[in-house]
Amino acid sequence: MQQSSTLLSALMKTASLLCLAALGVASTSEAATQFEIKNRRIEPRQTLAGALHEAALPDAQVEAVIAALEGVFDFRRSRVGDQFRLVMRNGELDFFDYRQSTVDEWQVRRDGEKYVGSKRSIEVEKQVSLVSLEISTSLYDATLAAGEDPSIGLVLSDVFAWDIDFYRDVRKGDKAKALVEKFVSKGRVLRYGEVLAATYEGGLVGNKRVFRYVLPNGEANFFQEDGASAKKTFLKSPLKYAHVTSSFGSRFHPVLQYVKNHNGVDYGTPIGTPVWAVADGTVVSAGNAGAAGNMVVLRHSNGMETQYMHLSRFGDGVRAGTRIRQKQVIAYSGNTGRSTGPHLHFGLKRNGTYANPLTQKFPRADPLPKELTGDFLAKAHDMAQQLDAVSVAAVAGKAAPPPGAAK
Repeated sequence: MQQSSTLLSALMKTASLLCLAALGVASTSEAATQFEIKNRRIEPRQTLAGALHEAALPDAQVEAVIAALEGVFDFRRSRVGDQFRLVMRNGELDFFDYRQSTVDEWQVRRDGEKYVGSKRSIEVEKQVSLVSLEISTSLYDATLAAGEDPSIGLVLSDVFAWDIDFYRDVRKGDKAKALVEKFVSKGRVLRYGEVLAATYEGGLVGNKRVFRYVLPNGEANFFQEDGASAKKTFLKSPLKYAHVTSSFGSRFHPVLQYVKNHNGVDYGTPIGTPVWAVADGTVVSAGNAGAAGNMVVLRHSNGMETQYMHLSRFGDGVRAGTRIRQKQVIAYSGNTGRSTGPHLHFGLKRNGTYANPLTQKFPRADPLPKELTGDFLAKAHDMAQQLDAVSVAAVAGKAAPPPGAAK
């Protein structure tokens, strides 16, 4: 009996030693595995391959990553500021992650002796929500107060571009609502989609109400409740957001130092701000014009001409003879020519004579074809009910609930 007990004790001691040995081996193995994580960005004038080399990834592994992404990622889409991450295991690439946005992400994983590239699948849901704003100081501040992304302000300025100059026409207490698509992932709004309907109650501009409608040819336009076009032949402004720094008429010229007629309107805006054509037309000229700096001149119907001066650069394909569409970006603001600071000079001529762009009245575009009126009115009625279903949010910033939400 004693011999058996001694044997059992010896076996247990041996097992314990074996366990300790195993743990020692595991610990030694883990200690031998070294991980390193490198976070980088694409720099100006840098390709993805160049960025990988700059991150000290061995040539063979750079080639392996590029090969794994062939057909998965369009390398021409690589942009300055794109983020990527390298996970190294014992000096060898184990994982590569490339991110452009919350919904655009590519990965390369090691699978044995090879690398496999793929685009990360992210579940995105499209929702239709009601955005309600009350303006206290500016449209930008109103979007923040309502818990929305400021980009919705740009969307609204686009929708009402024919009727509202969102710098000059906005007044304290104005209210805006928009039925808008939101693309959501894991409860987070990634971006806004189309505005389906919108209203604006303004102290200066009055009440505006528009509805998006897709025509049989696939073109989408905005119409008023009765089917009249929301679109006018000319926009209120060549910029989405900008403030007037010098009006039309006589003024003391800041460079020439004497009183001189100012044949246009100056908008103060940072260099590189997109400038859009206020109406359909044809490019008369696009080039340097001395004191006017880089300038684009457009000819429109009914003897109208518009001029855009002091530009930093021209839009793609903008040259003499090019046909231009309303709202097309024709150039970017700058500080070229005789200029004391970054701004856009906008001039307008009627039959060869300069006119004040801020006081012009322009007709609306053609109304909805009669045969489409019934379908439009039915759809507009449904959208109007959704617009009216929620009260406008308070200035304090409490976002209103979406249509159908529990009260």
